[in-house]
Amino acid sequence: MGTGNGLITGTFFSVFKVILLALLIFEIFAFVDAVIRPASAYEAAGKLIKVVWLLFLGIAAFYDFLWGGVTSILTILGTVAAIVYVVDVRPALRQISPRRGNKTGSQNGPYGPW
Repeated sequence: MGTGNGLITGTFFSVFKVILLALLIFEIFAFVDAVIRPASAYEAAGKLIKVVWLLFLGIAAFYDFLWGGVTSILTILGTVAAIVYVVDVRPALRQISPRRGNKTGSQNGPYGPW
């Protein structure tokens, strides 16, 4: 018996595809964020070096793009790595090196930025 094309099985597998797409987008976001952060910030924050995070997140996104499945162990591990990066590493990196657009003191008037 195949998976079928019935209403329930079709909806069930469609929901899995949407979940997998959301996980892929989340992993790509974490990878791009890891790319734009300076390598020195990783060391200053006391986290793994930039190359290691890029490998974890890049391999996870690449695998999920080509072969990912919601119940695959590699998809689960890649999602865990992306969650750890976004919840733990990213805030520490943002404290070390704020965004380039936040230049304080360059356009301040007597009552704040203008």
